[in-house]
Amino acid sequence: MHPQQIKEKLKSLIEESSTIDRSLAIKLNQINNWIKDAKPGTLMSKRFVILFLQQFIRDAELRLDIKRLTSEKERQDFYESMTPPERYWYGELFPKWLSDNDPKFYIWRKKLRSGEFNQEDEKLINLIANVINLNGGHALQRYILDLSMASDIMVSSIQEQPLCIQLTSQSQEFTQTKSDAWENTLISWGIERGLFLSFNPGKSNFINQIVSLALDNSDNLKSGIYKKINL
Repeated sequence: MHPQQIKEKLKSLIEESSTIDRSLAIKLNQINNWIKDAKPGTLMSKRFVILFLQQFIRDAELRLDIKRLTSEKERQDFYESMTPPERYWYGELFPKWLSDNDPKFYIWRKKLRSGEFNQEDEKLINLIANVINLNGGHALQRYILDLSMASDIMVSSIQEQPLCIQLTSQSQEFTQTKSDAWENTLISWGIERGLFLSFNPGKSNFINQIVSLALDNSDNLKSGIYKKINL
């Protein structure tokens, strides 16, 4: 989607949501104001800004589709057609992000525009998500989930409730501070369980180990537990 198309779509969605979902309209306005003065060429050079905007537009469109459904049965059927992570995202976390104050929102918008956010582990997370899907699980990634809710990926297997997972390859000396901040963030968003997984990318077979731990803990980790594992 070209920057000009993105700007036009945001304006259209603002108009649509103004009478359907006030919280979505507010966030759309904030995002529109964030990029409205950027020239198309400048905006196009910001890869992660474009990717975030495209993802957010898709989520906003689906949010409006859900809000337009007139009966509980229709909404239930709509959610049933989704994977468990999609259901959790669209049914709980995304609406909560829309309606609640996000203390990190202003900060990560600046990082996206400045190029500070480069998601160095993008390929790795995509690979892990693909392996999870190949192993019969479900995985979901969202920039908002990562930047606001300290979760790189949301995973489900047999259990319906997905597990939010943070992956880090940071050295051990920094892990405690990061994992404490991660746990506090999950609690603040009402995410009832999570896995903080620190790994060594130099070890052989570490991707399969991550996938195995992700799927196992998504099924067995109890609510209220924020588990930290060093591979």
